[in-house]
Amino acid sequence: MCSALWERLIDKTAPLSPGSEDDNGHEGPGREKLGRIQFSVGYNFQDSTLTVKILKGQELPAKDFSGTSDPFVKIYLLPDKKNKLETKVKRKNLNPHWNETFLFEGFPYEKVVQRTLYLQVLDYDRFSRNDPIGEVSIPLNKVDLAHMQTFWKELKPCIDGSGSRGELLLSLCYNPTANTITVNIIKARNLKAMDIGGTSGDKALDGYSKKKYVCKLLFIFLLGHDIDFGHMEAVNLLSSNRYTEKQIGYLFISVLVNSNSELIRLINNGIKNDLASRNPTFMNLALHCIANVGSREMAEAFTADIPKILVAGDTMDSVKQSAALCLLRLNRTSPDLVPMGEWTSRVVHLLNDQHLGVVTAATSLITTLAQKNPEEFKTSVSLAVSRLSRIVTSASTDLQDYTYYFVPAPWLSVKLLRLLQCYPPPEDGAVRGRLTECLETILNKAQEPPKSKKVQHSNAKNAVLFEAISLIIHHDSEPNLLVRACNQLGQFLQHRETNLRYLALESMCTLASSEFSHEAVKTHIETVINALKTERDVSVRQRAVDLLYAMCDRSNAQQIVAEMLNYLETADYSIREEIVLKVAILAEKYAVDYTWYVDTILNLIRIAGDYVSEEVWYRVIQIVINRDDVQGYSAKTVFEKVGFADYLTLFTYEILLLQNQVSLVSQCAFCPLIQFNLLHSKFHLCSVPTRALLLSTYIKFVNLFPEIKATIQDVLRSDSQLRNADVELQQRAVEYLRLSSIASTDILATVLEEMPPFPERESSILTKLKKKKGPGKVPDVEEIKKERNSDMNGSTEPASVNSSAVTMSTPSTSTDLLGLGPAPVLNSVAPPSAGGSLLVDVFSDNSPAVASLAPSAEENFSSPRIGSTDVVFDDPAAAVHDADELVDKYGGALQNMSVKLPVTLNKFFQPTEMTSQDFFQRWKQLSAPQQEMQKIFKAKHPMDTEVTKAKIIGFGVALLDMVDPNPSNFTGAGVIHTKNIQVGCLLRLEPNTQAQEKDLIR
Repeated sequence: MCSALWERLIDKTAPLSPGSEDDNGHEGPGREKLGRIQFSVGYNFQDSTLTVKILKGQELPAKDFSGTSDPFVKIYLLPDKKNKLETKVKRKNLNPHWNETFLFEGFPYEKVVQRTLYLQVLDYDRFSRNDPIGEVSIPLNKVDLAHMQTFWKELKPCIDGSGSRGELLLSLCYNPTANTITVNIIKARNLKAMDIGGTSGDKALDGYSKKKYVCKLLFIFLLGHDIDFGHMEAVNLLSSNRYTEKQIGYLFISVLVNSNSELIRLINNGIKNDLASRNPTFMNLALHCIANVGSREMAEAFTADIPKILVAGDTMDSVKQSAALCLLRLNRTSPDLVPMGEWTSRVVHLLNDQHLGVVTAATSLITTLAQKNPEEFKTSVSLAVSRLSRIVTSASTDLQDYTYYFVPAPWLSVKLLRLLQCYPPPEDGAVRGRLTECLETILNKAQEPPKSKKVQHSNAKNAVLFEAISLIIHHDSEPNLLVRACNQLGQFLQHRETNLRYLALESMCTLASSEFSHEAVKTHIETVINALKTERDVSVRQRAVDLLYAMCDRSNAQQIVAEMLNYLETADYSIREEIVLKVAILAEKYAVDYTWYVDTILNLIRIAGDYVSEEVWYRVIQIVINRDDVQGYSAKTVFEKVGFADYLTLFTYEILLLQNQVSLVSQCAFCPLIQFNLLHSKFHLCSVPTRALLLSTYIKFVNLFPEIKATIQDVLRSDSQLRNADVELQQRAVEYLRLSSIASTDILATVLEEMPPFPERESSILTKLKKKKGPGKVPDVEEIKKERNSDMNGSTEPASVNSSAVTMSTPSTSTDLLGLGPAPVLNSVAPPSAGGSLLVDVFSDNSPAVASLAPSAEENFSSPRIGSTDVVFDDPAAAVHDADELVDKYGGALQNMSVKLPVTLNKFFQPTEMTSQDFFQRWKQLSAPQQEMQKIFKAKHPMDTEVTKAKIIGFGVALLDMVDPNPSNFTGAGVIHTKNIQVGCLLRLEPNTQAQEKDLIR
């Protein structure tokens, strides 16, 4: 019970004896009848034991709905509330008999007479709080304890209010018809303070209660609910001097309070008080809170104080650790607010601290700061080497507190090695020699038999080893260490632990770039190839591919490329594209025989299929075009493979190569017609960009093989070309057909001449590989090795493809895929020379007879900028405008020619959605003869619903579902956009399945 209850009981109690009036059970006027209880009290002076015997109770009130109670008794010796005794529960009994004896042992008589015996009778409730029945209290200094005294006491209401939460006024109404009970809550009074703010009562909450409720709020928040109250109570806990209360306050603030909170200023004041208190426990709590919140406001408030705490001589080690890590956190969130300056040297000297925990935290801080300002922390190198030397040369028993499974201070060793990787090899010979000794010692310990079979020992030992190898690779100045590191990693390549194999392959990829260890890495090529074939983990196989790529040179290029191609057939889909890029780079870089290069690339395209990116075959075409000695073999080889090309990627590559060096195919064994039929047999399987390339190839065949000119013209003249829904294919077919009809042989030869060699630039394949792997993922072999062997083009820089010769004829190809700069202006006409241009105006209304060239005409002839891969404007209006303006002079006279422009009405459509009511309302408004057109035609193909829908959508209008009452009809709507006006268009397609006819109404 509380102290107020104790004082109240002392004032109201009087000396009692077994024969007093109250013992006879008489009731005072107006007292509520709660029953009475019989008990005995006595004291044994020899054993210093107080004996209390609970005998029975009479006429207890009913507390349950059944009209009974389940009474039991709690026994206290006030003012001690913590130690209590309880009787057994008597079920459904208003006159219980307990007859239970309780002993309070070890109580001197002097203390017993200062206590008050307090008995509380309660009704046991299984599912809720126990209901209080009444209480009895007897000051023991008023009782003769020399003999057992028996008392009958009337129960009084519980004056402390335990179990009582106040009074509630409500009304009940039972509706027998609906079999329901209606409960109306009217009002309440005398409610107990239960809110965290103490607003439900007059009594304010103490610190313990606030801590308890703040913990509950924190738990509710962790369950996923929003908490928008109780923050002030958590802030108030910061001012408490109790550790548990302050801890909960900081925990609540760290989790729930953000930088935009209105209480941040109060929180900062509380943190400053704790930092200034010099209490290490409170200072640690404050520093942890700053690090957890890590807001810019806190950084501004405490960045000036934390360095002082860190370097102060009287600061405890645990506080230094927290200060260093807190400063590290603030540096990561607000690096501009952490000015070291005057504190730099003192922070660096923390590396010499006797407490290794402080050294570990300081090393993490210095490593981060040194990456930003390496010159300021350059003095840390010698101290780090000194500390590392002491750790490496020490026995596991010397650093017992920081030895992890027989490995002395592994975490600190790793951090020191990472700090040294921020700087080049030390210039001081003594420091450099000491560092070399440390690294040699680490490599020597790796060869020693393990001191424990537990995995923790090997993990700690290997962590230090791999970090030491990373430092050796970073310095790249000690050939002996590099070779030893390579040999050590080679042992891990066949280790049973997957993680070690992965790390070994990854580290050897970097070692392969060093001139000192490259040959040592190559000795493990068979092991790496075996790992590529047998490894189960895909990530390890990917690292094996990286290592093969890194160790490749002219001596083993063919072997590595062959192994990669073999693995490519069964490789995981996630790494196929990367393998394709690497094979293409290696085949180009180290090819000695160009026939091997061509065969390798064709085999690569055949195996990889759709995983071959455009950059790969663009690059191949560039190399072939630039090498005269390989052009003939390439053209023949790819033409022989056209008949059985399994992938469209290979076919597209072949078309690009053929259309750029189409004259070389005249040397093939096939006759021109067979060559053309082979190409055209794949036309319907190709995508739109590939079909555009095919049409360009056909027009070059016209120039090369005049005997099949008529066959090619028939293809260009077919409806599938001239009326193609794709504007690019339609325009090419129209222009190529007209060009083949009116141009002379000389003009065709000029317009369709072969492309010149491409300028030498960096390979786009290597750029794509770097983007795919990300910076720093794979060593840049080309830059690090400094191109020990020149590439196949005879220069140290790989050549690049000219974008004008390989740009695809789609909108997406407007971007420069090869990184070669802006593409040339397309569809442009060369400016006329002084003597007039001899290019026939293919857009003239009449086709004049081709006149003979003037004597000096060839000198004045300027070759037009028309290539096989010209791109048509995406805007149809722009295409029409250009076509109108294309007039030229031939024989000194202005020529005009009318042609079928590659423009169809549907290219100006914009799909429009509308409801059934709007559709038919507008349909009725279009009643004039010139506003409607109807056409009935026979269906050439089966009337498939999905195919019909796709064709209507491809026409350019919006397909309107559920608009026409007849579900078999199709309706569409769109808006035609012209330069000046916009015209709406409605469409209905009514299929007649019986007659195989369709009625198109517009």
